[in-house]
Amino acid sequence: MQKKDGKWIFCKHRERDTYEIPGGHREPGEKIEQTARRELYEETGAVDFILTPVCVYSVIAEDNFNGEETFGELYFAYVNSLQCELHSEIEKILLTDELPKRWTYPAIQPKLLAEAQRRGIC
Repeated sequence: MQKKDGKWIFCKHRERDTYEIPGGHREPGEKIEQTARRELYEETGAVDFILTPVCVYSVIAEDNFNGEETFGELYFAYVNSLQCELHSEIEKILLTDELPKRWTYPAIQPKLLAEAQRRGIC
């Protein structure tokens, strides 16, 4: 999750018509914070930001990793500057005061946001 100038930043994948929080999978040998920094840059163009860890979470999804429980770490970023060019499968980013009505992952991402808010991170 991230904010720039008090606005939420969400991204839209080229193949979907929904919005999501930037994120992705860790590359071999990559530390989880490095993953968060790389994904934030690739999916939003963020080049100057402060990253804060929020919590570790787990997900069980039948259509992902054969239904096995997987773990991730949630970070919150205060973004100071963005590049104009995106470096991934993301079509565009959305800077908004409002949360999206159509989430790509509605079963998990709003809950992650609520947890960060509960902890006073954002």
